[in-house]
Amino acid sequence: MTLLPTPAARPVNPRFSSGPCSKLPGYSLDMLADAPLGRSHRAAVGKAKLKEAIELTRTILGVPAEYRIGIVPGSDTGAVEMAMWSLLGARGVEMLAWESFGEGWVTDVVKQLKLDATVRKAPYGEIVDFADVDFNKDVVFTWNGTTSGVRVPNGDKIPADRDGLTICDATSAAFAMDLPWDKLDVTTFSWQKVLGGEGAHGILILSPRAVERLESYTPAWPLPKIFRMTKGGKLIEGIFVGETINTPSMLAVEDYLVALKWAQGIGGLPALVARAEANAKAVADFIADKDWIANLAVAPETASTTSVCLKFTDPAIKDGAAFAKAVAKRLEKEGVALDAGAYRDAPAGLRIWCGSTVETADVAALMPWIEWAYRAELATQA
Repeated sequence: MTLLPTPAARPVNPRFSSGPCSKLPGYSLDMLADAPLGRSHRAAVGKAKLKEAIELTRTILGVPAEYRIGIVPGSDTGAVEMAMWSLLGARGVEMLAWESFGEGWVTDVVKQLKLDATVRKAPYGEIVDFADVDFNKDVVFTWNGTTSGVRVPNGDKIPADRDGLTICDATSAAFAMDLPWDKLDVTTFSWQKVLGGEGAHGILILSPRAVERLESYTPAWPLPKIFRMTKGGKLIEGIFVGETINTPSMLAVEDYLVALKWAQGIGGLPALVARAEANAKAVADFIADKDWIANLAVAPETASTTSVCLKFTDPAIKDGAAFAKAVAKRLEKEGVALDAGAYRDAPAGLRIWCGSTVETADVAALMPWIEWAYRAELATQA
């Protein structure tokens, strides 16, 4: 078999994982020198760091002043679970799912909370039609499907005068996409996604409507301490100024602060959005004239700009799952793309993280390597 020549250029940074995601350009552990290690998070220095992280989050994302922002345990999963266990059950519920994490929220609400929820699902590559959703009920959904590469294009179909709450898992969207705060009552994410922070910590953002629900409604089920956000019928305000429910990693908080200040320094949210869009465009431009690979997203307007999912479409491929894994393995062996395989529950293919910490030049350099790996693997089937 003739060996195919490899592309001349290589990505400088081959880290395309969808979480934990690539660190910001030029990252060094020296940037964490100001972390108050060995100090209590309840000491003045610890509280100041946590409060600064909350304030910078608000500034960069443009979160309204009347919304609360809290740092919570358990990453994005912990933040979503806190919201669902604390808020749901007061009225009807609609669960929207189009990928594995949305499916997980459905399971928790239907099988664990045992609520009689209306479940609306779409296959991988598509999203639910929001025009069919009853927003007089509480609605739970992901903004961007990390494992499916599709996103809600905007909040136009979410009514401003809704009676229910919207609970949005925005973990692969926050800092890379514009989020309509007036249409979102609960928003969650983990800073290990778009800003490339470390894992284990989540962010929970509550609208005044969500706070009103917390203070006026008591769920029928017991709440673990780690989920409790009220005491005596009133919101525990300390959670939203940096007095965390459990002990946070001050090293991880410092890492988040470094990323937030980098984001602020390059131009804030508009610059972050532009970087992700440029990265996704580099992929879209490459696959545009190819008949052997395509975006998993069916409609271009719903295609993610962060977790870009690709599928191989060549009919000559005999075993799609094995082929995609082999291509990802070739890319990793060459050191040009690490962790670029599709999520285990998703359709076979590749998943290229194009979030705001990734350099467009690296995405562009990777594209010829994907073709090289595809052709090299296809040749083994001849």
